[in-house]
Amino acid sequence: MAFQYPDVYRDESVVDDYHGEKIADPYCWLEDPDCKRTQDFVNSQNQLTVPFLEGSSVRELFKERMTELYDYPKYSCPFKRGSRYFHFYNTGLQNQSVMYVQQSLEEEPAVFLDPNTFSEDGTVALRGYAFSEDGEYFAYGISASGSDWVEIRFLRVDGAVPLEDHLERVKFSCMSWTHDGKGLFYNSYPTQEGKSDGTETSTNLHQKLYYHVLGTPQCQDVLCAEFPDHPKWMSGAEVSDDGRYVLLSIHEGCDPVNRLWYCDLQDVPQGITGLLPWVKLIDNFDAEYEYVTNEGSVFTFKTNLDSPRYRLINVDFSNPDMGNWKELIPQHEKDVIVFATCAYSTCLFVCFLHDVKNVLKMYRLGTGQELRTFPLDVGSVVGFTGRKRDSEVFYYFTSFLSPAIIYHCDLTKEPLEPRVFREVTVKGFNPADYQTTQVFYPSTDGTEIPMFIVHKKGIKLDGSHPGFLYGYGGFNISITPSYCVSQLIFIRHLGGFLAVANIRGGGEYGETWHKGGMLSNKQNCFTDFQCAAEFLTKEGYTSPSKLTINGASNGGLLVAACVNQRPELFGCAVAQVGVMDMLKFHKFTIGHAWTSDFGCAEVKEQYGWLKKYSPLHNICAPETDDIQYPAMLLLTADHDDRVVPLHSLKYIAALQHVVGRSPKQTNPLFIYVDTKSGHGAGKPTSKVIQEVADMYAFIARCLGLSWIK
Repeated sequence: MAFQYPDVYRDESVVDDYHGEKIADPYCWLEDPDCKRTQDFVNSQNQLTVPFLEGSSVRELFKERMTELYDYPKYSCPFKRGSRYFHFYNTGLQNQSVMYVQQSLEEEPAVFLDPNTFSEDGTVALRGYAFSEDGEYFAYGISASGSDWVEIRFLRVDGAVPLEDHLERVKFSCMSWTHDGKGLFYNSYPTQEGKSDGTETSTNLHQKLYYHVLGTPQCQDVLCAEFPDHPKWMSGAEVSDDGRYVLLSIHEGCDPVNRLWYCDLQDVPQGITGLLPWVKLIDNFDAEYEYVTNEGSVFTFKTNLDSPRYRLINVDFSNPDMGNWKELIPQHEKDVIVFATCAYSTCLFVCFLHDVKNVLKMYRLGTGQELRTFPLDVGSVVGFTGRKRDSEVFYYFTSFLSPAIIYHCDLTKEPLEPRVFREVTVKGFNPADYQTTQVFYPSTDGTEIPMFIVHKKGIKLDGSHPGFLYGYGGFNISITPSYCVSQLIFIRHLGGFLAVANIRGGGEYGETWHKGGMLSNKQNCFTDFQCAAEFLTKEGYTSPSKLTINGASNGGLLVAACVNQRPELFGCAVAQVGVMDMLKFHKFTIGHAWTSDFGCAEVKEQYGWLKKYSPLHNICAPETDDIQYPAMLLLTADHDDRVVPLHSLKYIAALQHVVGRSPKQTNPLFIYVDTKSGHGAGKPTSKVIQEVADMYAFIARCLGLSWIK
């Protein structure tokens, strides 16, 4: 054995019955994060992994270079609330970005809220915020150690004066003020037994919608919506642009479908004092309806009803029968509508996805007439600000080689000419030395899959380059071009290239693409990803022994499933916060919401799908002597209450037991469990830098890569 893995207890008595089939679960005890045996397991695994990472000659070089190249200014789009402008700014290496305020765009910004003051080590982060309509009050969420649990606090904007109000037991919440400035809608969960700090595994059920009146204790908050017969339902309230209506969007899982109820606040003249008289406009889960704006009772929605690539429709609440709905912007023959927003009263901005590249257009709200297309390079619009009452918009463009170009457009001036408001460049990195290409490769069923490849100009396609192949493939999420310093360091200093495969399951081509990689079609995700690896080898970019695959969350599932199915295709695999136990995932925290994409083992047919690819249940030592599992590194964290760490713990225990004991398995099978970290949101810069240094140190050591100055 190349590595002496910890001797891990197996409880052979634990056997679960799935529709008459007996499935052993010998590491079931790892589901309890608080038992000493689990904690000892984590410690013993970290004690094996850390010295291996420290033994990499690349680790400190990578950390040093990452610190240097990550130290560039990071801005968000400015946005206006009341008479003031706000934006986020990070000087470069601050753990958390700081919120600034200014009276005009020409004035020197002043610090408004600095999340770095929330904790000494940067592990308490800002998670969501909302200004009152007049811009005089500010609600903001904070979360500790990366947990999804949030506490909402309040400020008076003038002078950033803290208020006594604070709201607890908040998770997956909206924050929407009524226009009178008296209070806001938010969501919380009932008190449960045991702890709620992000290290628990108990399931999240019975979310409720409340209205908090400023200046009152949380115990007096008004319950506005609850669903006692549907414990998995989750809702979000949004106050309409004119302040008259409250729209309630109800979801049961992660599918892009929702019920849509509304309340005309003129129907509650006495104010919000109890359950609101909701009108059930859409009372099924057949399609998605996302509010864009309204003119009186005529509401504009983005929907995928009979349009998998989305369209915009108008619904008159005074005449709401479906036969009276009017199409404003039809579904495009190929492009997907990503978002639509209204500014300057009648300017409708619509962002499309065309072959995984964003296109931004402007239409007239009343007629749907297309007015213009805004010029963009190949890349992504990752920020857009501007509301119906604003006469200007900002939008944020990024790509694999450009960190940020923020554009400003004054809508009062004709002709409309967006100007570069801010452009960020990174010292020490010359984008002209690199190129991005997009290829389309066939999956086994002939479906053409798009993939971006980023590399140094002029590389020879001789199979010699280390590759970093990234994928996700789930939940209707599109993976569009983005700027990633660590991946660029891999290209520049480890002689590699980056490939991003836009496999099925995502939203790159709308709901059809999503459905092509979910439920009974989930295997398509893994097949598409494996075909990407084969394409990169066949075309001479790399060879299997030099290829690393990486993914996080649903992408961690992707990586582990592909390694189980085709270990010979990869030299290294890094699975971050992955879903590994597909038979039990729905029993922990918010896992029940993912059954819309995965299915549920409690349903016999769906159990059949899940058992075939569940990473935990499909580990097997390769039969031939010339094949072993690639070097594997699993990364998880003690406060991940989205994909709880037990997934990665059980998978690595089984992997070391089944594969690690084989004498031909010379590649390491490791896990690292971070502390005071969660699923990823709000992670401080210091932890981001350390994590990528560890990840690429592992890759470099396992693939024998040396640092190129």
